[in-house]
Amino acid sequence: MMAQYHALKAQAADCLLFYRMGDFFELFFDDAKTAAQILDIALTSRGDGVPMCGVPAHSAEGYLARLIKAGCRVAIAEQTETPEQAKKRGGSKALVARDIVRFVTAGTLTEETLLEPRRANVLAAVCEVRGTIGLAACDISTGRMELEECPADRIGAALARLGASELVCPEGWAEAPLDAIARPGRDFASDGGEARLRSLHGVATLDGFGQFSRAMLAAAGGLVAYLDHVGRGNLPLLLPPVLRDGSAHLAMDEATRASLEVLEASGGGRRGSLFEAVDRCVTGAGARQLADDLSAPLTDIAAIHARLDLVTWLHDDALLREDLRAVLRALPDVGRALGRVVAGRGSPRDLGQLRDGLAEARRMGDYLSHRADRPALIDSLLPDLGGHGALVDLYSRALVPSPPTERAQGGFIAEGYDHALDALRATAGNARRAIAALETKYREDTGVAALKIRHNGVLGYFIEVPAKHADRLMEPDSGFTHRQTMAGAVRFNALALHEEASRIGEAGGHALAAEEAHFEQLVAEAVCNAEAIARTAAALARIDVAAGQAERAAEGGWCRPELVEHPCLEIAGGRHPVVEAALAAKGERFVANDCALSPDDRLWLVGGPNMGGKSTFLRQNALIVLLAQAGGYVPAERATVGLVDRLFSRVGASDNLARGRSTFMVEMVETAAILSQAGERSFVILDEVGRGTSTYDGLALAWAVAEAVHSNNRSRCLFATHYHELSRLAESCEALSLHHVRAREWKGDLVLLHEVADGPADRSYGLAVAKLAGVPAQVVARAKAVLERLEKGRAETGGLAAGLGDLPLFAAALDGAEEKVDRLREKLDGLDIDSLSPREALDLLYELKRDAAG
Repeated sequence: MMAQYHALKAQAADCLLFYRMGDFFELFFDDAKTAAQILDIALTSRGDGVPMCGVPAHSAEGYLARLIKAGCRVAIAEQTETPEQAKKRGGSKALVARDIVRFVTAGTLTEETLLEPRRANVLAAVCEVRGTIGLAACDISTGRMELEECPADRIGAALARLGASELVCPEGWAEAPLDAIARPGRDFASDGGEARLRSLHGVATLDGFGQFSRAMLAAAGGLVAYLDHVGRGNLPLLLPPVLRDGSAHLAMDEATRASLEVLEASGGGRRGSLFEAVDRCVTGAGARQLADDLSAPLTDIAAIHARLDLVTWLHDDALLREDLRAVLRALPDVGRALGRVVAGRGSPRDLGQLRDGLAEARRMGDYLSHRADRPALIDSLLPDLGGHGALVDLYSRALVPSPPTERAQGGFIAEGYDHALDALRATAGNARRAIAALETKYREDTGVAALKIRHNGVLGYFIEVPAKHADRLMEPDSGFTHRQTMAGAVRFNALALHEEASRIGEAGGHALAAEEAHFEQLVAEAVCNAEAIARTAAALARIDVAAGQAERAAEGGWCRPELVEHPCLEIAGGRHPVVEAALAAKGERFVANDCALSPDDRLWLVGGPNMGGKSTFLRQNALIVLLAQAGGYVPAERATVGLVDRLFSRVGASDNLARGRSTFMVEMVETAAILSQAGERSFVILDEVGRGTSTYDGLALAWAVAEAVHSNNRSRCLFATHYHELSRLAESCEALSLHHVRAREWKGDLVLLHEVADGPADRSYGLAVAKLAGVPAQVVARAKAVLERLEKGRAETGGLAAGLGDLPLFAAALDGAEEKVDRLREKLDGLDIDSLSPREALDLLYELKRDAAG
């Protein structure tokens, strides 16, 4: 047996091996140690000292979920023959054949118990072809597959948007992302990927799906090859690939998503995230679509307006919105039921969910089609809500109203669908009634009122009497045959009972076979209609998202944003949706603030005390941009948003010890990315650039970054800082204006007003905040004395800002530096080094040094 185990373990490689033995999955050696620790189950050992542990096969899914969550991958080795077949093949001591039937990994889950209903489960593949990055992503629980490409410097933003549970890449790729699973490079050949997709979808060319680049096809090839590997030749549901244009979506890198807490809060989980504050969807599919919308806001103004028109339609008609949400709330998850059915892991219940979901979708489509004031997006969705009449009718006739989750025991095919099956069931039913009649007859014949006819999986049907009455049935002419003696009872058989039991067994076996055949036929119908069913599921999800957005807007008094092409951001009464919800839960009010950025006033320098609301103000405006371009209402009284192509947030960075980066280093890396990538259509929020180093270094960096964003990037920007000296930038930067969050001291206490006002901050109130935080009074008093001495010195010397007024403008400083370097380069280029004597070379070196010093 262990030889067989080691052979299978070699195939499993770095996966834990679930080795099927009877009713258990067993794990051995290091696999057992790992699993026992994660699952908190007993670690035992075989007689030869080999460590082992096991989990019951009937409840394995729960254990698998915990292992996958812990980052493990699992190979399932099942018995591929029965013990009887093994004995027939190799004698009484033959080992039952086993093989790995499936790899269970984070990105390849389809089981309902292993998936989060409101979160997509994305598997992605990434590779490089001639300097271009190809990306392929799919959610096999619903079958959606997308292909895209991006420049090498934007791979981080693309992967952050996908949020893949599992990522595969070619082995040996130097630029492979961390935690990516390496696969053979031959799987990522573009011609092989194209051939796989053509074969998968039965087409001669992929042109009907889109114009895919070599990089996209290479990534698709790696993705499909990996799915083929983990499924052991059985591919899951994969819909025709969709071409995703990166420029059609608002780009956000990983740091920005983490800073804005779009899908997950900083502490992990969705509580406290933007998604949690916005999500009012009533279906899992709708929640997954909303998460996708928030992860990839649009940059096409027509597409944004189409979504907004649908939200407005449902927002303005509360009765229609509630009717639709009531219907949606009762719907099953059609997309994931389809995924399980096509993957070969479906149940009769999944077919019933397809029947019920498609029937309700058709009724919803009929209802909406009679509305005269439909928005354009509803008109485009209506065809996808119908068209399944024949399939729904077939499933309605074939399936019982509430099909079971398991098909092994049958009972899911409706009466009247198959007359031969009905006859088999009638035979079995008649035999059961005959057995019940036999029980009555045997009681009368023996005079034993406690006699019962029972059934189990080992003996089948048998007669059981209390031990004290067994002698009557033991008599030679009683007609009963002794089978088993228990502690308090004795079991018997009888010829008539055996005949009826045989009739039940034979009829039941035929009935189960007939139901299994019908199940396969019904599954085949679903597979043939998979693409149309998937479109229906997507249409229902889109309606749910719009209805949820409308519900959230009505609930919070949000407004419809106006989207324009020119670079501006005009927000009246803007609020932070997460902070507002948290304050409302405590009965407190959020202080709304305005923001008005334009080409002539595109950089706001915001000062004020800690805890005053600067970071909240920055984030809320970024979130309003994101929500508006995702096609939803925004938390404001009025909002006009000029389309943003890239959103950057450098707020609240922390260290990254795994990569050897301090907090300051992380901030500088993020700032460098902004300065190199932001453009005139970008929106940037920067908070306290330059903290974490010396005061002079920090001020210098903050000054230079603010100048660069203003003069080079020319992005719309909110820049929060504690450096009062930066207010001098307003003298040299024509599109920079000064603002502050208001605060006052009242009777020695700090009062934070959380209002954004024009003009520079008068002071930082750092000591007052320290007192508010509970810093001991003697420490605050000492800090006050030190501060007075420092401020006196600053008044005498001009302080940190002394001499900054004489600095040339940012662009002029750069030009000057370039000119100096160019003169040196020109002089060096004109030299004939071979003709110089040692003395001439030394003189020239001194001359060059003087030139470099200016």
